[in-house]
Amino acid sequence: MNRAPMTRKGADRLRAELERLKSVERPRIIAAIAEARAHGDLKENAEYHAAREMQGFTEGRINELEAALSHADVIDVGKLNAGTRIVFGATVRLADEDSGEEVTYQIVGDLEADIKLRLISVSSPFARALIGKNAGDSFEFTAPNGSRWYEILSVLYEG
Repeated sequence: MNRAPMTRKGADRLRAELERLKSVERPRIIAAIAEARAHGDLKENAEYHAAREMQGFTEGRINELEAALSHADVIDVGKLNAGTRIVFGATVRLADEDSGEEVTYQIVGDLEADIKLRLISVSSPFARALIGKNAGDSFEFTAPNGSRWYEILSVLYEG
């Protein structure tokens, strides 16, 4: 099995989520199931069914996180020495050549990607378009809503 790359920061964030699920959410759900059971007939007990459903989601997420963390190739981005070349872990500052609008993204592993935090998956089309390029390069990216030209302003590797 290929080991999926993951940043140290991302692995730490996922370990914290796993710990919270195991130590806070799991006991809370077990208590909710026990309380709902005490109300009697389980066939028509909405609280019981909701708690069991939540238990299924939580256990699934715990399994997903444990598997991902055990198979991850955790990379300390601060120790990468790629210079201005974009590789996994790079924090890239871009300018849209039409609007001048600047945006910054970090290229991370699939499971740690979160667009709200400007963390893009290494397997996303946009990250694949960036990898291998250097600070100062311009490139065209074709998205579903049309093509855009970007200039790569800077490339950083921060641990």
